[in-house]
Amino acid sequence: MKKANSVQNAMDKGQVYYAGLGGPGSQMIGEEEEKEVVEVIRSRILARDRFEKVRQFYKVRTFEDKFGEYMGAKHALGVVNATQGLVIAMAALGIGPGDEVIVPAYTFIATAAAVVAVRAVPILAEVDASLGLDPADVEAKITDRTKCILPVHMKGAPCRMDELVEIKNKHNLKMVEDVAQACGGSYQGKKLGTFGDAGVFSFDFWKVITTGGGGMIITNDYNVYKTCVHYHDHGHEVYRQNEDLGERPLIGLNFRMEELEGAMGLAQLAKLDYIVATMRKNSRILWEAVKDIDLFVQRDIPDMAGDIGNGLTLILKTPELGKAFSQKLAARGVEREWLRESGWHNYANWKQILKKKTISQDGCPFTCPRYSGRVEYYAGMCPQTDDILARTVTICYNNLLHINDAEMQELILKIRTICKELKA
Repeated sequence: MKKANSVQNAMDKGQVYYAGLGGPGSQMIGEEEEKEVVEVIRSRILARDRFEKVRQFYKVRTFEDKFGEYMGAKHALGVVNATQGLVIAMAALGIGPGDEVIVPAYTFIATAAAVVAVRAVPILAEVDASLGLDPADVEAKITDRTKCILPVHMKGAPCRMDELVEIKNKHNLKMVEDVAQACGGSYQGKKLGTFGDAGVFSFDFWKVITTGGGGMIITNDYNVYKTCVHYHDHGHEVYRQNEDLGERPLIGLNFRMEELEGAMGLAQLAKLDYIVATMRKNSRILWEAVKDIDLFVQRDIPDMAGDIGNGLTLILKTPELGKAFSQKLAARGVEREWLRESGWHNYANWKQILKKKTISQDGCPFTCPRYSGRVEYYAGMCPQTDDILARTVTICYNNLLHINDAEMQELILKIRTICKELKA
């Protein structure tokens, strides 16, 4: 993918494209996105389908085709957001009442909430030092009710996909990959999102590339793709080929991506390689400059070549050091995240899930007659995850795209100075 000339030229001149807490993609918004979006507005056709006799282009369809090609997937479907993408993908795979889905205890709450939305039961498994699912605990959590494994590639790095796929195959399970934070990442040369039955990506404002909202489902299974299409658009066939009134394959809803988002996605996808290469380069420069410090180690990345470099994540020796390190970084104005205090990314803060507060008054899916298990959630139920999160700090989250040499040296000095203070 070619880099975006207007944005790169502006960055070369010292202009900073940084939108506060926005993700890397938001920092790259430039005239390419403007051109694509204006083209849609001037066409007056904002819907992804229909109007065949007058329209001159299909932005969402083209974005889907290009995204699927980039990822090495046969089929791609743009959707309203990644949360619904997970719901659609799991529903298309037949996951529902009575089923259990294994999810990591460290992920955004949407991962577990999507499982509840299809009326299945999320089973929380430990993460290991990769911040992804611990294969040993996944194996331990499998029951005769387990239907699916839902690995999440947190902070841009891949999970241990060879081990997880082996477990999936051994127990004849489904797998949906949550790639919301790792668009462009890979494992052993294969793009993330292509290891399971489906992969789901997020394009919200905080993600690697953005359409403002939106998401994408990819799969190599045409039947899964077709069912996702039906469910996401009122039962219609691909590209609304059955537009006329009549019977539909199933009762669907409206989870479509529309043309303005597709236009943004086309411009952003062209910048993805540049974003990943730049973040990867800068995160490794930072690590090389601080790796001699004996207070921490870099988190375990199962395939370094596949990490997109979205921040440098360090694991301190003790929870006390993790907290102190984070506080000192914050006091010096360094953008950081102490994972123990990562909001709804920490399962201990999923109060509505811990208390099973569903929209169903009877407590479905936890009380569903088809569910033969009994699950209890509570803070402290995943002690390995608790320990890792308490010792882990991410530096420069979403900030490694535009950092210049002087800022990098200043950041390195701050880290080294803080570590000397912690040792004193």
